[in-house]
Amino acid sequence: MERWLWWGFGVVATILYALVSILSYQRFDVHSWDLAIFEQAIKAYSQFEAPIVLVKGPEYNILGDHFSPVTALIAPFYKLFPSAYTLLVAQAVLIGLSVVVIARLAIQHLGGWWGSFFAVLYATSFGIQAAVSVDFHEVAFAVPLLAMAGAAFVNGKFDHVIWWSLPLFLVKEDLGMTVAAIGVALWLAGERRRGFWLGLVGLLGTFLIVFLVIPYFNNGGEYDYVGTLGGENGVVSTLVSGLGTKLLTVLITLGVGGLSVFGSPWIVAVIPTLAWRFVGDVEYYWGTEWHYSLVLMPIVFIAMIDTHIQKPQWRWANALIAIGFAGWMLQGSAFHQLANGDAWGGNARAQAAHRVLDEIPEGSYVEADIGLLSHLVSKHNVYWRGTIGQAQPDYIVFDKDLSTDDIIGYAWQAHNREFTVIYEDGFFVIARRAGLK
Repeated sequence: MERWLWWGFGVVATILYALVSILSYQRFDVHSWDLAIFEQAIKAYSQFEAPIVLVKGPEYNILGDHFSPVTALIAPFYKLFPSAYTLLVAQAVLIGLSVVVIARLAIQHLGGWWGSFFAVLYATSFGIQAAVSVDFHEVAFAVPLLAMAGAAFVNGKFDHVIWWSLPLFLVKEDLGMTVAAIGVALWLAGERRRGFWLGLVGLLGTFLIVFLVIPYFNNGGEYDYVGTLGGENGVVSTLVSGLGTKLLTVLITLGVGGLSVFGSPWIVAVIPTLAWRFVGDVEYYWGTEWHYSLVLMPIVFIAMIDTHIQKPQWRWANALIAIGFAGWMLQGSAFHQLANGDAWGGNARAQAAHRVLDEIPEGSYVEADIGLLSHLVSKHNVYWRGTIGQAQPDYIVFDKDLSTDDIIGYAWQAHNREFTVIYEDGFFVIARRAGLK
């Protein structure tokens, strides 16, 4: 019976996550260019090609940007279903698997009622809801890995902790520091030898990926994000900048775990992610929005479960705290928005976007701003207007809310070619290269 319970939580959560992402995509919500980037990379993998991402620039190998070869695992599914929906569903499944792991651990150790309570808190946590509402990101692969590593930690299977942690190197380069932090957690739990070697591997692996592997694939021979750590003002100045936002992020991150998380050594694994976010000079990193807190959720809830196993007398007090934070963060969240009828229906902008997509022949080379970037990638070769360089597009597509300059004038300035407007409405405008049929 219990097995059906934790799988039930996972299936329901997966459906809800997929629903949030798919509805957002169908509404043509504009988030960022990330979905377009990942889809181009996975499309290349599905064709057994190097992951060249035109959105980042002509001949741009995405392994020279962030080291995330794990996304190639989606390629076989993309080959069968070549659409952005494949990525969105894959992300939902990956996070849903972590729900199964967390639910199973909690139910086995704390019983059906308490275990179910923690499973629901985890499945609806702010970091997960924020992530599924902003398209696809590679860190979704880290979530089940961290959940499995954490479950092994709680169960005292420390060799399994190591084996579930090591694949994090293939998810994203910063997660090597999380591997090192897991080594510290093992050390604090009394596993000194394992902890030392895993910590050392985490540090060395991060160094190799950041300073050797990524520069090898990077067109400039460097790691582009070194400059974001501290930015122009320096690390200390950047760290204290926006301090209120950062402290609130820490409070909420720990609060959804009921503040009991300090009872487990596992909580140290949150430190690297919070550290690079807070010394980064990009304000998007600092708050609770976007996908940046996704990898923290399994860590926090594993620590919460571990503490409640050791200190059952804390359960009720911490449960009330966790419910309070969860309720606070539910306002305006992805699941809360599902209750709004507007989330389910179409809109005038979406209808216009479909007309735009119908105007552009499949396989064309298209330059666009981020307005329709993610919707063009599946059937077209797409450049972003900010990184197209000397490449020559067949079509230029502007979202009028994002690109207010004259499209014909832009075409002459950027490409020294004549383009003709072939479609325009209140939302979008398309220009076609002169002489192109």
